[in-house]
Amino acid sequence: MWLFNKVKRKDIWDDPAEQPLGDIEAAHRIRAICRDAAGCAEAVGSPDKRSPKNQQIERDRYERAAKAAMETAMKISDELVRDSAVREIVGLCMKANNVKTGRALFRAIHAGSIKAEVLKEHPSLVDEQG
Repeated sequence: MWLFNKVKRKDIWDDPAEQPLGDIEAAHRIRAICRDAAGCAEAVGSPDKRSPKNQQIERDRYERAAKAAMETAMKISDELVRDSAVREIVGLCMKANNVKTGRALFRAIHAGSIKAEVLKEHPSLVDEQG
């Protein structure tokens, strides 16, 4: 039966970068991770009729994706590129309704224009601004 012999899906964030990434390549990788993980983040953030097992699978995928994206962002040396990449991760966290992590990452953004855009997209982050 082909259904039982299914190969486990390998996600982009599970593959290590083959070489040290430059800032732009790291930002592209973060964007790709966040876009690929958007579905599982939405599944985590919205209560639906998924089984607890499937809900846990989606939560694990989201957490691995967010961790890989954050680890990659820490290696970016250019502040503006890093802020732009962190903005992508904040969006992923907010889709998963992970406001605590989203707020912590929001505070790490230094560029005023990027902060303003994030606040426009996610006004609930304004509570912790100060």
